[in-house]
Amino acid sequence: MTITAPPTGPTRTTVAPAVAGAPPSGPRSLLRRLVRGRADAAAWERPALLGLLLATALLYLWDLSASGWANSFYSAAVQAGSVNWEAFFYGSSDAANSITVDKPPASLWIMALSVRLFGLSSWSILVPEALMGVATVALVYATVRRHFSARTALLAGGVLAITPVAALMFRFNNPDALLVLLTTLATSLTLRGIESGRIRWVVWAGVAVGFGFLTKQLQAFLVLPALAGVYLAAAPVRLRKRFGHLLAALGAVIVSAGWWVAIVELVPASLRPYIGGSQTNSFLELTFGYNGLGRLTGNETGSVTGGAGGGAAGGGMWGASGILRLFENEVGGQIAWLLPAALVLLVVGLLLGRRWTRTDGRRATLLLFGGTLVVTALAFSFMAGIFHAYYTVALAPALAVTVAVGASLAWGARRLLAVRIVSALTVLGTGVWAWVLLDRASAWLPWLKVVVLVASVVAAVLLLLPPRGKGLGAATIAVSLTAALLAPLAYTLQTVTTGHSGSIVTAGPTVAGAVGGPGGGRGFGGAPNGAGANGAPNGAAPNGAGAAGGFGGPQNGAAPGAGGAPGAGGAPRAGGAAGTGGAVPGGAGQALGGGRAGGLLDSATVGSALATLLKTDASSYTWVAAAIGSNSAAGYQLATQEAVMPIGGFNGSDPSPSLTQFEQDVAAKKIHYFIAGGVGRANGGSSTSSEIATWVEQNFTAKTVDGVTVYDLTS
Repeated sequence: MTITAPPTGPTRTTVAPAVAGAPPSGPRSLLRRLVRGRADAAAWERPALLGLLLATALLYLWDLSASGWANSFYSAAVQAGSVNWEAFFYGSSDAANSITVDKPPASLWIMALSVRLFGLSSWSILVPEALMGVATVALVYATVRRHFSARTALLAGGVLAITPVAALMFRFNNPDALLVLLTTLATSLTLRGIESGRIRWVVWAGVAVGFGFLTKQLQAFLVLPALAGVYLAAAPVRLRKRFGHLLAALGAVIVSAGWWVAIVELVPASLRPYIGGSQTNSFLELTFGYNGLGRLTGNETGSVTGGAGGGAAGGGMWGASGILRLFENEVGGQIAWLLPAALVLLVVGLLLGRRWTRTDGRRATLLLFGGTLVVTALAFSFMAGIFHAYYTVALAPALAVTVAVGASLAWGARRLLAVRIVSALTVLGTGVWAWVLLDRASAWLPWLKVVVLVASVVAAVLLLLPPRGKGLGAATIAVSLTAALLAPLAYTLQTVTTGHSGSIVTAGPTVAGAVGGPGGGRGFGGAPNGAGANGAPNGAAPNGAGAAGGFGGPQNGAAPGAGGAPGAGGAPRAGGAAGTGGAVPGGAGQALGGGRAGGLLDSATVGSALATLLKTDASSYTWVAAAIGSNSAAGYQLATQEAVMPIGGFNGSDPSPSLTQFEQDVAAKKIHYFIAGGVGRANGGSSTSSEIATWVEQNFTAKTVDGVTVYDLTS
């Protein structure tokens, strides 16, 4: 997809030195540099960059509150961290610190600080994620601009901004937004180290990767093979010194990630919350088991389920593992629009640059991002454990840079017939592939695939023509851009105009065989996207959003959700019918009256009567209630802004608390209510949550409030 001007100037872009008589530095000079840009830049360059960043900000902030609490599992932890510093540090699900989320807390820290500053709301939780997206686009631009033209850098930033899964996750509160920002920063810093040979840059890159570990554990390390390999090959210092620099960078990774891990492991278990996602209350077990090697092998004790049959090539609820996984079902529409083109352009770029010197920054840029793209794509393709389509956001910066740089190099060599043929076939193949992806959502904009295919055919013809004047070149670029980017742009616009909530979300319209959707995961045999997990409404609106009108008004032509009385915290936002319950085995209760118990992948819908009941005398209890599963508990916690104990953690399969400890807490009047429902899935994990539920049923009297079964543990 050859659509940018060839790189010009030196292989390493530097800022021109100040000229004699230039005005002294100061606030006014700083503002001038911000608006004007580099001294050697074209007059249009900085305004174009600012326009790109402004457009990205508008795209990612548009109607952000439509997603309500987004992933209530993390929103509840943010709420807890905003009112309790211990919960903040550990990433606890509740302010009483019974158990943590099943990830390290770095992403929660940023959102919790925002909530402390601006109060608890959908905006205060999600705006930091959107700003991370804008920062990542800016970082991609700055990194590419070091060795390529402004047009190439703008293309890289633009492709990243309109990648559907990027638009989804930079508007959502999962850890992925911060992880992508940190790994992109690490790549940029490594490139600086390759340029200068100075150790400080790779050490700072190690720090970024270390904090990436504190965001999403071992996934952050997927960038290390490319970073270490390219630095070792391209840094302009002796080989022995390169090895020394990499050892220092490894030390930085260990220190920046290990300080928090050391504290967690050294503090006695009785003085900290239980480590969610583990079976032995150990963060190291979580790292190397459920959130580590288990994701690769499928052996994830206590998880939702294994992946592709515990390591098999096919089957499993997350789809078949294999080389085609990223192109199948709903996954393709998240990231794969330009993936085939990126792989072709990576090879083309390396061939065209085969005579570059070992330390050439252009090749280093292409190898850093292209290598990350290949390694991460292979890991996602063959991992046998839990895999969600939104994980592919980790590929977005690498894919954007590889496409832009490869296209720039191919365009610069378009006088070669072989390059023109490959370029034409690449654009034509991209258009045909877009047709396939769009056809999976055949009822959505059926005319779009025709437009894209026609544009790709025209672009291919134009690319075959020898270069003849600026007019033909401009027309070729415009048509090629349309052919390559119109379909993912349309997917992205659909994504940002739709609310997304739940634990499993996907970008774009409904496609056949999808696991996730706007309203969250479809559960196991539940409704497809648009209805949400367990038939949950399409988004949970915080802070008293009603079931009709204003913030909670109808969306996408659907009727307002039936569950949740207007004015109740956590009432549903329109976008899907109220749940009919039970989509997850052993799962959520039905949407009766004003509420619905939560399930494995979605939070509870809390009616006004139940919210009032839970908040009554809340200050007299450590937990106003206990519920099985973190998502179920999260809905009640966000509705009341009081601590709710999530029995068993995310999957309901962690041994926290034990039955004995729960009995002691009840005897000590620490827990007011037990809320029936929720999900406890053992899959080799603990059955403590089932034991607690049975004990409560045998010893306390049930009553129904807003359609939800509640037990008063103090009576």
